[in-house]
Amino acid sequence: MRTPHVVVVMGVAGTGKTTIGPLLAARLGVPYAEGDDFHPAANIAKMSAGTPLTDDDRWPWLDAIGAWAHGRAGLGGVVSSSALKRAYRDRLRAAAPGLVFVHLTGSRELIEDRMSQRQGHFMPTALLDSQFATLQPLQPDEAGVAVDVAGSPEEITERAVRALKALPEPTR
Repeated sequence: MRTPHVVVVMGVAGTGKTTIGPLLAARLGVPYAEGDDFHPAANIAKMSAGTPLTDDDRWPWLDAIGAWAHGRAGLGGVVSSSALKRAYRDRLRAAAPGLVFVHLTGSRELIEDRMSQRQGHFMPTALLDSQFATLQPLQPDEAGVAVDVAGSPEEITERAVRALKALPEPTR
C-alpha cells in the first residue's frame, strides 16, 4: 500500500482482531484504535450477558468507528471492528470512503478454542454461533483481503501486510 489507508481489521469474535490490529498498525507505521472501546456500556452489558447485539445496538458503535476512521483519512490508521454484515461495512465506508478491510478468517473450531483461552474479555463463547450466522464475507466489489488466522500473530500479520501490498491502488 503506497498511500496511507485506514484499515479495518474485521471478523467474528475470537479471530484475533485485538492482537493483529496493533501488530498491523505497527508494521504500517500508523495508529491503532481498538473497536471494542467505541462500544457504549449498554452494548458491553448485553454481550457480557450472552445477548447478541441488534443492528440498532450496532449503529452508534459503527458511527463512532466511522468518525475515527474519517479523522484518519489521508493519514492512515488501523481499527478493529467485527463489521460482520455488508450493511455495517457500507455504513463505515459512508463515514470514511476508501476504507480497506482485512477479514480475519478461520475454522469455527480454531476460533472457539482461542476464545475459550481468553481471560477477561466480555464476549462469551456462547455468542460465536450468532457471529458466524451474521457474517457476510467481503464481496468482490469491497476493497479488502481475507487472511487465515492459523499460525502465530506474527505470521498472520505478515500475511495481512503482503495481501494489502498486493491490492491495486484505488483510482482517484
